[in-house]
Amino acid sequence: MSDASIVDVVLGQVLPRVATVTVLIAVGVTLANLAVAFGVVDRVRGLAEPLTARANLPAEAGVAVVTTAASPTAGYGMLATLRDSGTLDDRATLVAVTINTFFGFVQHIFTFYVPVLVPILGLEVGLLYVGARAAISLAITLVGVAGGAVLLGPENVNPGATPDDLGGGAERATDGGREDAATGTADSDGDASGEDATAGDDGAESDATARDRGREALASTRSTLRRVVPRLLVVYSLVLVVVERYPAAFDAITGLADPLTGLLGLPGAAAGVVGVFAVDTTSGAFFVAPLVGPDGPFTPRTAVATMLVGGIVSFAVSTFKRSIPFQYGIWGASFGSKVVALNTALKVVFISIALAVLLV
Repeated sequence: MSDASIVDVVLGQVLPRVATVTVLIAVGVTLANLAVAFGVVDRVRGLAEPLTARANLPAEAGVAVVTTAASPTAGYGMLATLRDSGTLDDRATLVAVTINTFFGFVQHIFTFYVPVLVPILGLEVGLLYVGARAAISLAITLVGVAGGAVLLGPENVNPGATPDDLGGGAERATDGGREDAATGTADSDGDASGEDATAGDDGAESDATARDRGREALASTRSTLRRVVPRLLVVYSLVLVVVERYPAAFDAITGLADPLTGLLGLPGAAAGVVGVFAVDTTSGAFFVAPLVGPDGPFTPRTAVATMLVGGIVSFAVSTFKRSIPFQYGIWGASFGSKVVALNTALKVVFISIALAVLLV
């Protein structure tokens, strides 16, 4: 690869992708920070409490988990902040990341699976595939809840370390805690809480407070961007340059599909479907859809099984091209590697279980 082609990769692929991710981070994290600043979190927190309580995680981790349903980037960003502040240790963070799985899937139901895949695959195959993916994600989340119940204790969490902008301030109020926040008295940091913060007698003062909260939310977003974007830029550049220089490595991954589909007893056309899925999920759905039915090689169950195998192969490729850069950008290389390894292992295990159920 020439220097010019490397520049082309960086300018043509890396920068647009990083720019897109940066916009998503900025929007998602800002909305999450604004939700925290204006008290929306207090209403949302209850939705996650049954999961976080059983997993021995603080309520703030539950907020991050629920946020993932709206913006996975924002949810991960909030968990990274909780880890950096010492609210969660590494073990507790891994449990929270595992619980995140189903909530991250929920977003894709409404943005991709239902509006795109179901119409392509047809109602029966589409719903069976989406249901299988939902069951896999939910099972992983429940594993996270069970893991937290067994593996986590008070030594793994420190709610008192939670940053004020993630809802920890009221928790740390001396002798008053939530009650002080609810009655509108000053908390331990001397900032107005509760009614004083949202409905003061002076309209100008209330407006000023709202502006202050908005500025604090934007400042938190800028801090996240300064931490994450440079990592994304460097890692995406390295990954895409390697992909362009060593394309045979990805061909080898795809070539593994043939013996795998044969071992599972899938139709001969399955290897081709898996190969297309490895490149693009939507194209894979287009490829398999007309092959399902009495005149085709696939039944609905074998079609879904083939797509799940394609999901394993495409997941292997996307892990290197997208997940590793993203997770390294959020967590850094050391802890990011642990997150990637855990996510990969759990997804492969539960996809394998789903394949066994489909093909019995």
